[in-house]
This record gives sequence, structure tokens and C-alpha cells, in this order.
Amino acid sequence: MTEQYTPPKVWTWDSENGGQWASLNRPIAGATHDKVLPVGDHPFQLYSLATPNGQKVTILFEELLEAGFDAEYDAWLIQIGDGDQFGSGFVDVNPNSKIPALMDRSGDTPVRVFESGAILMHLAEKFGAFLATGNKRAEMLSWLMWQMGAAPYLGGGFGHFYAYAPYPMEYPINRFTMEVKRQLDVLDRHLADNTFMVGDTYTIADMAIWPWYGRTVHGKAYDAGEFLDVGIYKNVIRWADEIASRPAVQRGRMVNAVSGEPTEQLRERHSASDFATRTQDKIG
Repeated sequence: MTEQYTPPKVWTWDSENGGQWASLNRPIAGATHDKVLPVGDHPFQLYSLATPNGQKVTILFEELLEAGFDAEYDAWLIQIGDGDQFGSGFVDVNPNSKIPALMDRSGDTPVRVFESGAILMHLAEKFGAFLATGNKRAEMLSWLMWQMGAAPYLGGGFGHFYAYAPYPMEYPINRFTMEVKRQLDVLDRHLADNTFMVGDTYTIADMAIWPWYGRTVHGKAYDAGEFLDVGIYKNVIRWADEIASRPAVQRGRMVNAVSGEPTEQLRERHSASDFATRTQDKIG
């Protein structure tokens, strides 16, 4: 498209603006329908989907369990394509209507936690695990906040215009491709001298960054591996491979998954045994 766009003096909502998620995007918040959220038997109730943001939290839960912490959880599927995130129960947990959302029922009073970075911090501090200490805490927090600020350019920017927009547009694709490649270069330079994001310490910063950028350098994000020339980011690939080999990460990315191989989709998780008995290949 080469014609110029002149913004109106006052923007109005065009509900037919196109794109894969057009029917769900709207300029107002709040619930669209009444729906009570289910509650399981465990102290932690997670309502999510295995997007990169959702995987951050299930990876941390599985890492906590693997490390021997009493972090059992129920993971309930929120189908964002069906608008589950706009149900009244979900909006009560997360007024921003985004996954993941957590209800911590481990104490006398249930506590809601929303935004993936906040959930990671809440759980890591609660169990005293996967945190950097001393002077390295600031480094961990910096990379965690880097991910929270950087990933929207990868997902909502590059991913939207490259994969989901109603038609290809050169300017936004070029603009966000440049930024994504800059971010990958930031990671590649840092990981040239560090095993993990905080030296030799595996932390929630790695768990936050890997589902977004590990998936990207593995060529699994938006079918854009060749377009982004991801093979040049050797240090990021080394780091991504190492994290992907962790059993807890392999389990965590399966939870609330609705795409991929049926053997890797555990749409709801209520017990450690579910990985052996409740994947889609077994229940159909």
C-alpha cells in the first residue's frame, strides 16, 4: 500500500479493521459475559494459555517442583481465541484481560497476581528460588524488565505485521524487523560472556526471556527464522539449546498448549502424572 493515511481529528473504533485478532481487539476493558472460573485442589490456581507469556509461569512452576518445593498447581486453559479472557471471573483476577493470571490460595486470604513478570517475582520470592542475590539481583531485575519492555516489539510489533496483519506492509515490517534483530544482537553480545542471563546463575530472567527469544532463534516464532537470519546469533542459540534441554522447561511449555504435536499438548494440568496420562494424543 502506497497511499498516505491522514488520521482523523478524533479516532473512532472500526470493529471490522481486519487481521487475525480483529474480532477480539477492542478499545474498552471489562467483562463481556458472566463466567465463573474453576478452582482446583492445589494452593495455586493458574489461568493461562501456552503463549510465550504463559510458558514463563508454567516453566517456573515445573522448575520449583523439580527442585523439591511444595508448589503444586492447577493450570486451567483460557482460550483467548474464544474470548475466555473477557469472562467475569477472569476479569476479576486480571482486569487487563490478558493471560496468565494467578490466584495464590496458599494463605488465609487469596491473592490475585497478574502480569507474567509479577507472577514470576511473586513465586520466586515466595519460595526463595531462582533469584540472583547481592549485587547480581539488580542485573536479574534489569534483564527481567528488559524482557517485559522488549517483547511487545517482537510479538505485537513484528509478529503482528509479519504474520497476522490483513496484508503485508513494508514500513512496519521493516521497522519492527530492525528492532527485533537489534534485540537479538543485544542478547548475543551479552551471552558471549555469560552462561545465563545473570552469569552462571539460572534465574527467572532466563525463564522470562527464553519463551520469546529462544523460540525465535529456534525458528519457531511466526515462521520467520529464515527471514530474521536467526542462525547468526550463535550465543543465543547455545543458551536457548541449554535451557530447552531442561526437563522442567520441556514440561512447562506443554502446559495449556493447544497447538503443536498432540504428545506435547497438556491442555489442563492438575497433577504431575498428567504429563504421562492426559496429553492430547491420549485423550483425543
